[in-house]
Amino acid sequence: MPAHRSKSEKHDAAKQPRRDPYEVLGVSRNSTDQEIKSAYRKMALKYHPDKNANDPKAADMFKEVTFSYNILSDPEKRRQYDSAGFEAVESDSQELELDLSSLGAVNTMFAALFSKLGVPIKTTVSANVLEEALNGVVTIRPLPLGHPISRRVEKQCAHFYSVTITEEEARAGFVCRVQSSDKSKFKLLYFDQDENGGLSLALQEDSAKTGKVTSAGMYFLGFPVYRLDQTANSIAAAKDPDTSFFRKLDGFQPCELTELKAGTHVFAVYGDNFFKSASYTIEALCAAPFNEEKESLKNIEAQILSKRAELSKFESEYREVLAQFTEMTNRYAKEMQSIDELLKQRNEIHASYTIAPLKRCTSKSKSKSSSKEATEDGQAREKRYTRDRSKKKKWYNIHLRVDKRKAC
Repeated sequence: MPAHRSKSEKHDAAKQPRRDPYEVLGVSRNSTDQEIKSAYRKMALKYHPDKNANDPKAADMFKEVTFSYNILSDPEKRRQYDSAGFEAVESDSQELELDLSSLGAVNTMFAALFSKLGVPIKTTVSANVLEEALNGVVTIRPLPLGHPISRRVEKQCAHFYSVTITEEEARAGFVCRVQSSDKSKFKLLYFDQDENGGLSLALQEDSAKTGKVTSAGMYFLGFPVYRLDQTANSIAAAKDPDTSFFRKLDGFQPCELTELKAGTHVFAVYGDNFFKSASYTIEALCAAPFNEEKESLKNIEAQILSKRAELSKFESEYREVLAQFTEMTNRYAKEMQSIDELLKQRNEIHASYTIAPLKRCTSKSKSKSSSKEATEDGQAREKRYTRDRSKKKKWYNIHLRVDKRKAC
């Protein structure tokens, strides 16, 4: 009975209408992406399973918060929801971010296996790391501009760094990059400093493979800089290559921050491997010597935005031509089959114009006749040989009498 009751409770829970994502996160419909992200991180930390192990209500709330954020953090899904509600949003495609530190060894092994098989798995920063940062109990190392630091961070742990920039450096632009030579997975984090001395996560950039290394970077150059989230495209690629192509630039979205003010800023490198630590090199740079690179980046990103707009138009044209092509190929196959059938019937009619059909000599009859001929030839040769032999005997077979006398 308890089992049946739990199933019915789950069924009733599934029937309950979902709450408005804006209401769940406690934000208004006019909220910016940064405000939505900040609200989500505070609530996710509050209801995280690590901190509420024996509270099922907190677990449900955590799922609801994550589900709501997955809708509002995606510009396209947010637009669809604002126009038509939940019906316009594909709830099945909402993926949760996993906190690897809260998984057991077996679940971590399964997650690692799926990741190696190409299944995109989004991971989140450990709640323990975020809570320590929020309470201001993390160790922060200075990171001088132009002086790279190489270290190794353990899985689901973070190394914190402080970077101090002047007014002039802030105006020129600032870049923070991390690179791993051994293809490890990591996250580059940026934290806002709270009034109480704690740190709250503001920006997050996952590492991506670039050539023979993995890297991640944050670029504060005074103009909108874009980032590319490839997770959604990876899911689309697994379903349909064509959809993957047309959705390739959907994750190309502007960063929340375009510049940093003068002062001290805190970054962190978070180890995101499943089992092992991650070696890395972090570097902070003033963008003043890189004016040419800044202009090139601005031009390239403008071209990418133009391509993203073109893809939408091209997709409709492509789908229309593809449908016509599919229709033509199907007709081609049917026409070919129809012609072959007509030619076959024609040949059968031609063959029917005869009274005495041709006798075909089978291989069996051929073999019998050939064996008979071979037998007759053998018998004839044997007769000739016997006759010739008898003649030879008549010619030389003379009977001689020998007188048996004793020797003298």
